[in-house]
Amino acid sequence: MDSIAGKKPALTWAVQIAVVALVVLWVVPTFGLLVSSFRTTDQITSSGWWQSLATQESQQPAIRIEGDETQKDGLFAIEGNLYGGKGGAVSKWGTSSREPEAYAPGATAELNDGLKLTVQENGDFSLTSPATMADMRLPRVFTTASTPPEFTTRNYTNVISSPMVGQSIGQAFLNTLTVAIPATIIPILVAAFAAYALAWMEFPGRALLVAFVVGLLVVPLQLALIPLLQFHNWLGIGKGYLGIWMAHTGFGLPLAIYLLRNYMVGLPRDIIENAKVDGATDFQIFTRIILPLSFPALASFAIFQFLWTWNDLLVALVFLGTGNDQQVLTGNLVNLMGSRGGDWEILSASAFVSIAVPLLVFFSMQRFLVRGLLAGSVK
Repeated sequence: MDSIAGKKPALTWAVQIAVVALVVLWVVPTFGLLVSSFRTTDQITSSGWWQSLATQESQQPAIRIEGDETQKDGLFAIEGNLYGGKGGAVSKWGTSSREPEAYAPGATAELNDGLKLTVQENGDFSLTSPATMADMRLPRVFTTASTPPEFTTRNYTNVISSPMVGQSIGQAFLNTLTVAIPATIIPILVAAFAAYALAWMEFPGRALLVAFVVGLLVVPLQLALIPLLQFHNWLGIGKGYLGIWMAHTGFGLPLAIYLLRNYMVGLPRDIIENAKVDGATDFQIFTRIILPLSFPALASFAIFQFLWTWNDLLVALVFLGTGNDQQVLTGNLVNLMGSRGGDWEILSASAFVSIAVPLLVFFSMQRFLVRGLLAGSVK
């Protein structure tokens, strides 16, 4: 019965359910981060991102009464709106943190020194006194209010260009691009030549070189950092962009050569032999035949290498430094977590800026990813 046409095995359903669960686990937090990056501080602290489109009723931060004093019916009065006219429906209010919901909208609270405070449902208030309030410390108002959804792009403006977050994310963004783009292109160029030689050129020791490349795949990155930095200092390229480009190239070459070599070995031999019969050189075969046919493998490695260099922190700290003119996005975000850990709107906007480019690269090239990774796996 298990083999009847039209029925799917239980394992197939399990795989599909697992894939859907993984997609949901990845998409939901990313979408939540995007929504939070457009919300205000008060909205983030008072409700979750999934409630961003609904009117929220919550206790608002204390608001100090302020405004210009006028005389009205023999009394000194200050009138205004608690929310600055931005909207909000007061359901309860009070003048003490111990009783933040002591009064209903429209009720009048009698305070010390003859002060009387009235708060309406829309946030309008009226504070009166028999004497001038110029030298008085005006009371605070605690409100429980319904506030409409509010979204803003000010978070991204502050993150990208404002000095309020220390070093702007904009500069770190440019620094990361300066690191990631060359550190992706250079190993691809070097690995493509090496992979062609190991796949199609006959020379002594080729098998040993392939085994050596495979062995380098298991070398821990952390093991080579300090010796490589000392070698860079000896060459005079220590801390700088050239040094980090060469470091990422060295760390990425084993995987690139292995991946591209496996792909090129699987290309039809007849095409290459016919090209040699027609008088084509190895360089012509490589540039006119092998490279165009190997684009899926090149794209799949480019995705891995770009994502790794873009999200890297350790190599950037060792080979680039921590100065404001050299700091990459990951280092900048670490600093923000320490200095502005409570500013969730700044952190969420900064985090989404840092993942926007990797998401764009992945979704624009993901159709080549599986083809490139599976090439050469089946003979």
